[in-house]
Amino acid sequence: MCAGTLSNPTPPITPQRGGLMAARPGPTLRRRKLVKELTAARTAAGMSIRQLAAEIDLQPGTLSKIEGGKQGLTVRNIKAIGRASGLSKAKIDQLVLLAADDDNNSDWLVEFREDIPEWFELYPKLEQDADEIWSYGSELPHGLVQTPAFAEVLARITFPDLADEQRRRSVDLRTARQAILEQEHPTGLKIVLNEAVIRRPIGDEEVMREQLRHLLSLSERPNIDIQVLPFSAGAHPGMKTGFNLLRFPEGFDDMDCVYLENANGSVWQERPEDVAHYSDVFTRLQVQALSGDETRDLLGSLT
Repeated sequence: MCAGTLSNPTPPITPQRGGLMAARPGPTLRRRKLVKELTAARTAAGMSIRQLAAEIDLQPGTLSKIEGGKQGLTVRNIKAIGRASGLSKAKIDQLVLLAADDDNNSDWLVEFREDIPEWFELYPKLEQDADEIWSYGSELPHGLVQTPAFAEVLARITFPDLADEQRRRSVDLRTARQAILEQEHPTGLKIVLNEAVIRRPIGDEEVMREQLRHLLSLSERPNIDIQVLPFSAGAHPGMKTGFNLLRFPEGFDDMDCVYLENANGSVWQERPEDVAHYSDVFTRLQVQALSGDETRDLLGSLT
């Protein structure tokens, strides 16, 4: 089908969890959840950081760092904060479990820890715990669906001063992240791509053709939806920037967050109203985009 023709719009998705993730997410998501729960408990108890710190014999600065995610939590502190905030023993025990270490650390995160820039460090840790990822690509496809050759070209353009070995490692990192699409219960991926993404040539003809074929192949998987937003759609709600919305499994869905990337680093949007806004924007983009079948027809015509 021609990209200039817009047929029946795709109905908006209902924000239900995919339910395919393992029952126990990784330590980064669990610890962020723990901090959020303890901070909410203090607020509900009507205590300031200074008041709670005095109650449990901690320095206010230490407690502030804990709530800011800049300092780890010991079991002793979890229990002390919970008791001082009026939480039940059952709730405190539940929070202690969130902090428990396990073997859920990804080997590739350890392997690439020296290669991940500080501003990007959090994203791959949370990405692997997402139940679903909703991504709008205004200029580029999400890293999880890029071929190595395509990623190599991007790395050369984006980081021209990197040594060849560093550039290779950055591509290897991107490939390692894609393992979440191959696991027993793969992450759900919903992608809307501006038509410019599939029209602007990146690299030589073969690199671009391989990338388009890869998108076409991935779009046939049951856990991956790819739609192209055609130029003919005109004005749309995603014109300001691309974004990634991470949606976590049931029980952790209050941790949903939006990741925005720019030339100088990244920005996180975590307030419920911000997450709701980007969820609405994405749903509206899906309505304006070509359907999955129409997108596959278009990708096929370009390969």
